Amino acid sequence: MRDLSGIVKAYDIRGVVGEQLDAEVVRDFGAAFARLVGGSAVVIGHDMRDSSPGLAAAFAEGVTAQGVDVVSIGLASTDMLYFASGKLDLPGAMFTASHNPAEYNGIKLCRPGAAPVGQDSGLKQIREDAERGVPDAEGVAKGSVTEQDMLTDYAAYLRELVDLSTSRPLKVVVDAGNGMGGHTVPQVFEGLPIDVVPMYFELDGNFPNHEANPLDPKNIVDLQARVVAEKADAGVAFDGDADRCFVVDERGEPVSPSAITALVAVRELAKDPGGTIIHNLITSHGVPEIVREHGGVPVRTRVGHSFIKEEMAKTGAIFGGEHSAHYYFRDFWRADTGMLAALHVLAALGEQDGTLSDLTSDYSRYAASGEINSTVDDQQGRLAAIKAEFGGREGVELDELDGLTVNLPDGSWFNLRASNTEPLLRLNVEAADAASVAALRDEVLAIVRG
Repeated sequence: MRDLSGIVKAYDIRGVVGEQLDAEVVRDFGAAFARLVGGSAVVIGHDMRDSSPGLAAAFAEGVTAQGVDVVSIGLASTDMLYFASGKLDLPGAMFTASHNPAEYNGIKLCRPGAAPVGQDSGLKQIREDAERGVPDAEGVAKGSVTEQDMLTDYAAYLRELVDLSTSRPLKVVVDAGNGMGGHTVPQVFEGLPIDVVPMYFELDGNFPNHEANPLDPKNIVDLQARVVAEKADAGVAFDGDADRCFVVDERGEPVSPSAITALVAVRELAKDPGGTIIHNLITSHGVPEIVREHGGVPVRTRVGHSFIKEEMAKTGAIFGGEHSAHYYFRDFWRADTGMLAALHVLAALGEQDGTLSDLTSDYSRYAASGEINSTVDDQQGRLAAIKAEFGGREGVELDELDGLTVNLPDGSWFNLRASNTEPLLRLNVEAADAASVAALRDEVLAIVRG
């Protein structure tokens, strides 16, 4: 029996093609998924990686061998696959490894209406079935494969949700990172009063220009320089599968995902007063403050899309945001879409005459460290040491919703949490100013790193 525990993660399947992930394994994943979700059909999309079309076809073979049809939408961003799942009301499979290097690929799975599939909602069962191997279904006709173009409908739907028709003309540099943004941006932005300056729109799963992970500062250096050189109003960078977006202002300065979360939340609350807004526990404390100031109800969750989507379903939340630049919309089947978040930012900018830096300054209240990773052998031991050090201090509050969050009496705080997949501790610090962030960061890291 195979052991697939190394590639079936908390929220998706991901591994090195040829070593961990091949057509045979993927075919069994497809068959196991079809057995899990049942129904009449499964919608499948894939990114621009060299291995993606073949793996998507192998998955389709597994699905159809169970008597279930396949709707293939071909090249797609992950949020376009979610759109197809929602619009067609079908379970879906997206072939992508997001920002991982070229040798990787993976599968993101969802139930009808883009509902997530994680370890506790079917992924564990899929892994166990695929480890044993899944025989073809007996006594049923093999399913068929049909192709359907969803790009036009996807773009039209997004433009219905955010009206940019009255925006002043904007010049925006977009870095697609040779990922799927190069496929979707031209269609989504067509006809809008936005002059798009394209960077790295050529689809290339070898990522010849930079890693398609805009959260790493080194990967937005080209975008920052181009925004300044072009005297653009803003810059937007997408990750490899274009479900996350990262924004820089007219000075080339990064705008934190927390500020974007707050900005979009305010816009969504204007449409739906009193609505609930989800934010994970690593977003800035400015987010719940701003939500309350605008009459909304902030709800704090663990990190991760399955927790966000679950809480959105439970509370009827209208919007959710994460520090990792994932943005979730009730009107998009509670799924994450960086493209819709980008349209909101540009609409907000185009509705007034000021700069993006002026606009977003209202949503950026505190200084933050960003995520700092430390490789440690004993994650729980280091967490216990931090808890012991800070827990006895007067006025300190501890919270263990996700890892360890330490709230200090001066309003500063930090979260330290273990990676699900690597021997890492992830630290995020927030305080009133950069000097306070640096001091608290250094104090924590001295204990974490010994």
